[in-house]
Amino acid sequence: MSRYQFKTTNIKGKQYVEVNERIKYFRESGEYKGWSLTSEVYHLDEASCVIKASVLNEKGEIVATGFAQEDKSSSYINKTSYVENCETSAWGRALANLGIGIDTSIASSNEVSMAIAKQGDKPKAKVKEAVKPTLLELTDEIKQKMIKAVQNGKKDAVENALGKYKVTESQKKEIFA
Repeated sequence: MSRYQFKTTNIKGKQYVEVNERIKYFRESGEYKGWSLTSEVYHLDEASCVIKASVLNEKGEIVATGFAQEDKSSSYINKTSYVENCETSAWGRALANLGIGIDTSIASSNEVSMAIAKQGDKPKAKVKEAVKPTLLELTDEIKQKMIKAVQNGKKDAVENALGKYKVTESQKKEIFA
């Protein structure tokens, strides 16, 4: 295996082996002749899936395993294929635990890409009241635009914008006068 050159994908400056590369090596290498991959669903519902993959040697003995979990809502592709993606990830982890394609990382490029995508979906932290800027930090130009927006019937939009600031009642009166 040391001479085999896996195709990798660069993600944020680090090389990751794709699951299909691990599977291809496993299937083509004489070292694993007669070995197999199996999958077992541990959890499956309308929202998520957990699968355990196992690598079995020619005697049917489990020599490596890997678990994966996927949420249906975590990506566009998972809306229709979260079970399939989960199985693929589990196979990739099981093969990595066997030692295939781990020169740079156990995680596959597929896993890393999904993890990055999930990070982008995290809800943004709410701004703490103590760090909200005050209305005094607004320029006169912005205040005038808010006053004009209120005059043009956009009071709700201005109220929403002001929700981002610590605003005193007198400051609100100035804008909504």
